[in-house]
Amino acid sequence: MMWVEKIEVDRKNAERFYVHFVEEDGSKQVVSVDQDILIEYRIKKGMAVTAEQWAEMMKKDDEKQAYKLALRFLAYRMRSKREVADYLAKKDIDARTIERVIVKLQHERYIDDEQFAHAYVQTQMNTTMKGPYVICRELMDKGISDDVIAKAMERYTEDMQRDKAIKWIEKINKQSKKRSYQEQKIYIAQLLHMKGFSPHIVEVAKQHVTENDEAEWEALMYHGEKAHRRYAKYDCYTYEQKMKQALYRKGFSLSLIEKFLEKKKEG
Repeated sequence: MMWVEKIEVDRKNAERFYVHFVEEDGSKQVVSVDQDILIEYRIKKGMAVTAEQWAEMMKKDDEKQAYKLALRFLAYRMRSKREVADYLAKKDIDARTIERVIVKLQHERYIDDEQFAHAYVQTQMNTTMKGPYVICRELMDKGISDDVIAKAMERYTEDMQRDKAIKWIEKINKQSKKRSYQEQKIYIAQLLHMKGFSPHIVEVAKQHVTENDEAEWEALMYHGEKAHRRYAKYDCYTYEQKMKQALYRKGFSLSLIEKFLEKKKEG
């Protein structure tokens, strides 16, 4: 048994109070508790507190602190159940307290993985160039179940995926002037796969990679001059063989390579 000797407000946090206790042997201790705990247990000066009451109060106080931490974490944006649990764990909150807080947050609808997944998919569709596989993987990393992910991903239709992939192609076509038509198609396919688009969507989107004779020649000139500087020291036969091999690996046609080599001879 112990008795409350004094109660004073925490000057750094008006929602918490210092409770000064005196134990039966005369020893003293000071504990910080939430104002809600004070109200719930009607703690006041001179009050006697049993060990069982004390343990219960501390358990509820831990939960209260964890709950407030979680609310602050949720204030910035929606979070998944796993994100909140991981955050509290990093704050050294014990597993049982985290479990109780999560249940409370779910009951109050602060946490709803299904709603979170739908909002996440919508945001990624509207603000990023990610394909569906990448979004699914991100949701899995956030602890969302497969069935909830599948339901949320229904809004990312095949038509929307195709349009997104085509936008990627348009963007890349504007940026690059140094790839052959064949190399460009390979590069775009690899990029779209990496961005999370299915092989089917990649094949459909690749049809929008158009061949441009002027751009192809410009790219060949760029790589041809680089290769020429590298192989100009060799004899004529070796030079031509190495030039053809290097430019063919870049995806240029043999006829176009021959045209470039003829112009180098003339020049």
